[in-house]
Amino acid sequence: MRHWRFIAVVGIFFSVALNAAQVGLIKINGAIGPATASYIARAIDTATDQKDECLVIQLDTPGGLVDSASQIVEKFYAAKIPTVVYVSPAPARAGSAGVFITMAADVAVMAPHTRIGAAHPVELGSSGEVEKTDDVMKKKMENDTASFAQSIADKRHRSVAWAKSAVLDSASITAEEALKTNVIDFIAADLPDLLKQLDGRKINGTALKTAGATVVEIPMNPFEQFSQLFLRPEVMFILMLMVIYGIMGELSSPGAILPGVVGATALILVLYMSAILPVNITGLVLIGLAVILFMADVFSPTHGVLTAGGIVTFFLGAMMLFSQAGPGFGLSLRWIIPATLLTALFFIFVVGKGIRAQFKPAQTGTGTMLGKTVNALSRIDSGGGKVFIEGETWNAVSATPVEAGQRVEIVGIAGLTLTVKSKNN
Repeated sequence: MRHWRFIAVVGIFFSVALNAAQVGLIKINGAIGPATASYIARAIDTATDQKDECLVIQLDTPGGLVDSASQIVEKFYAAKIPTVVYVSPAPARAGSAGVFITMAADVAVMAPHTRIGAAHPVELGSSGEVEKTDDVMKKKMENDTASFAQSIADKRHRSVAWAKSAVLDSASITAEEALKTNVIDFIAADLPDLLKQLDGRKINGTALKTAGATVVEIPMNPFEQFSQLFLRPEVMFILMLMVIYGIMGELSSPGAILPGVVGATALILVLYMSAILPVNITGLVLIGLAVILFMADVFSPTHGVLTAGGIVTFFLGAMMLFSQAGPGFGLSLRWIIPATLLTALFFIFVVGKGIRAQFKPAQTGTGTMLGKTVNALSRIDSGGGKVFIEGETWNAVSATPVEAGQRVEIVGIAGLTLTVKSKNN
């Protein structure tokens, strides 16, 4: 009898173990971009294949690209398992694009003393500060983003009014205020508390079983980690500088090869990234104009006027290059100012001197002897003769006979023979 009881207990234990609930977990800390969208999409698919009760996305972001947030929202809508966005730990925030992601989840949760909001589209002005303009394009952007936020709030039965104010008025609230205004579902102190409160909650007619569930973190794969580091405005900006320096370096020192190869490779990568990141064409045009001004100053006696114009133009172009990117995806002054100064110095001391050197008369070699005047060592006529120049004795010919000791001018070089003429002619 005891033997059978032992078998029954072991059977129950393994049955419970095999049927234990599991919850997927990913952590997003930083700006929302293409790599983030790819990571979340794969995590949802992985959690679905693992038959997890839900996928918890622990979020702390200043914002990011609206296009990437839109892709994430679309994936949330199509997900076959419940998605839970948990803004944590304190003082984490769900800013800008994070607002859309949080509201689009099946369950929106925040930790105490966290915040959400400020989803107004931003643009950097020439001062580097965020400025709000009233032009038609800006208004269209605001209205479109506000409609996007309202549609999410309406679908998930959250506060439509607050979603609109988060975009148009840059409204930002704490976790406690978000709970009162129906922006989130509840507040959880930590992950175990989150799982406890999720337990029994019905999502699409199915009750979650998360109390005591095993949490399995789904890490980024190597490609996603690389993309997160690579697909950044700062990286693209550095590659653009490599394009400029590489190609200009090759032009100023023909045959160096390496600068040209580096510049060409960087150009291909820039073209690839420009199709993914929100690049402002005006910024690109201004940077291109700056390069033209720098080059023009090499050939024009403007005493640095064009170079000064190039510095200003390059600075403005860099400021505008990612001006329509969301928070966390713009270029800061600590990148722009050093890059502007370095580029100006590069054109002044490297490109300028290299190109000018190509147009200077030869300083060494046989070409430097043309036009020089020397004494004939012997009689020189069409049959030949001798002159001494550059520490060497050379064969020389002259259409008009020249006597030894007479001054002659070198007018031509053919192999090892100089053509001379008398200075008296």
